[in-house]
Amino acid sequence: MNRPIHEGLFELDDDGGITLVGGYSPTSGAHHFPLQPVCPYTGAADVQRVHLSREGTLWAWTAVLAPPPGYRGEVPYGFGVVELTAERLRIVTRLKEADPARLRFGQPMRLVPDELDGVVTWAFE
Repeated sequence: MNRPIHEGLFELDDDGGITLVGGYSPTSGAHHFPLQPVCPYTGAADVQRVHLSREGTLWAWTAVLAPPPGYRGEVPYGFGVVELTAERLRIVTRLKEADPARLRFGQPMRLVPDELDGVVTWAFE
C-alpha cells in the first residue's frame, strides 16, 4: 500500500491494523470523526485527539453500482453507516461486502485497512 487517502484520518499499526483518529470533547462528552479543533456539537475548544475503537455495528448499507466522477476503483462496492461500539459514534464508510443481501442491521463490523487505486484508506467488514 502506498500513501494515505488524507493525512491525519487514521494511523496504520505495526500489526497491520488501522486506527481511526477522532476527537473527544469533555464539555459535550461526545466523540467525533474526523478530528476537528473544536467540538462540532458545542463549539468548545477542549477537543482531545483520540484513537477510536475498531469494532462496531452496521446501521445502514447499500451497494454503489455506478462509479462516482473520478473514481477508478471496482464497482459494485459496499457503502454504509457503522456505529462504533465504545463511542456510540456513527461513521459513514466503505464496506468490504458489496452485496446488500449479505448484510443485516446490527451486524458486527470490524475496521480494516483497504487500498483504493494505490491509496490507503479504511473499510469495515
